[in-house]
Amino acid sequence: MPIFQNASFYTTVNHLKDLPPTRAEVAFVGRSNAGKSSAINTLTNRTRLAYVSKTPGRTQHINFFDLGSERYLVDLPGYGFAQVPEAVRAHWVQLLGRYLQTRESLVGLIQIMDIRHPLKELDWKMLHFFIETNRPVHIMLSKADKLSRQEQAKALKEVKEKLSAYPQISIQLFSSLKKSGCETVEQVVEKWFAQVDQDMDGAADDSAI
Repeated sequence: MPIFQNASFYTTVNHLKDLPPTRAEVAFVGRSNAGKSSAINTLTNRTRLAYVSKTPGRTQHINFFDLGSERYLVDLPGYGFAQVPEAVRAHWVQLLGRYLQTRESLVGLIQIMDIRHPLKELDWKMLHFFIETNRPVHIMLSKADKLSRQEQAKALKEVKEKLSAYPQISIQLFSSLKKSGCETVEQVVEKWFAQVDQDMDGAADDSAI
């Protein structure tokens, strides 16, 4: 069964001190209008697991979804154009930044970008901020159905060229409407989780010697 299919809501937090202990988790992040919630709903085959709204910025907390086997999907606050008070925005920035930099069980980041507007300034800032942790990033170019196949291929090629200096970043096309690209991201995340299991098993063997 695909890794996201058993997802269920676990908890929501608004302060780092309330983060639950986990073995491994993968975080989803993106600009407020990039289609992050729709992508999560498509991957989990649910209609409202992650809240979708025509008003960007509805995800105001860190939301955890249990995938089973001590693995979690984490839905992070959107960044960019949310119509929220400045004090709330400042809290998001601090919460998001500290989580991404310090969360030990975070194995990788899924970054959602609208294929029609990829690699905007805030996307680059997020990438540069996270890759300092030496953990992998997988970019989903969402809303691919808005472009023709030729335009999709061109956009994918251009993004890959701009990120060619970052071997820890992988990129794919994705469409929530067409439900295309699900298997690719599932394989990426499964590989990340499997690496964690391997590392932990190896550490346990070493400690037993």
